[in-house]
Amino acid sequence: MAIKLGVNIDHIATIREARKIREPDPVAAAILAEIAGCHGITAHLREDRRHIQERDVRLLRGVVTTHLNMEMAPTPEMVQLAIDIQPDMVTLVPENREEVTTEGGLNVAARIDDLSKSIASFKNNDIAVSVFIDPDTDQVKAAKKAGADFAEFHTGRFANAFDMGASADVEREFAALQDMTVLARKYGLRVNAGHGLNYRNVGYIASIEGIEELNIGHSIIGRAALVGIDRAVKEMLDAIRRAEH
Repeated sequence: MAIKLGVNIDHIATIREARKIREPDPVAAAILAEIAGCHGITAHLREDRRHIQERDVRLLRGVVTTHLNMEMAPTPEMVQLAIDIQPDMVTLVPENREEVTTEGGLNVAARIDDLSKSIASFKNNDIAVSVFIDPDTDQVKAAKKAGADFAEFHTGRFANAFDMGASADVEREFAALQDMTVLARKYGLRVNAGHGLNYRNVGYIASIEGIEELNIGHSIIGRAALVGIDRAVKEMLDAIRRAEH
């Protein structure tokens, strides 16, 4: 099964919000990314609304023709908002107001009861649920127990080790991602992955059998600022496909 690419368009909105004006438009970016061949669009509607706005997600729901993945914190307000908007999938992530970007996976094991209720609400409204977790046995088991459909593994530690040239750490983190993908699938969870992936390291993660989709944002949007979204998305698709052969 060919691995899919989900493009996270948050940082188009980051550029827009730097001036609090209308452009660049993340909805236009999503359309261009789909035309370029991506398989899904991801947008993180944060509680602090630092980049993507509610209006963006509502417009995306009306124009995305692949699938729309809404990243969000599992709070009552956001759960109700997502049910109202009806994305194809929600990915539950941790949020810290001071962080530059998501710093780690959601601790599902520590809050199974309330997450189970939120996940049940989504599934009752025909919205698939993914939980963004570290590649850890306890978190995989908790994701299954809470009723999630997908586990999206946080690849940040792998990406950081890769950038630092720490080969032993790269091997350890890669092995953890491999092992947890096997475990998740054993429990009946579908598997996605993302965070910190770029054109240099994506081939490693794309080679892991059992991962269905990679969600990538910053590196694609950064590349798009120089060469355009069409070329940036196609180059990432090429990098992924090379790892599969």
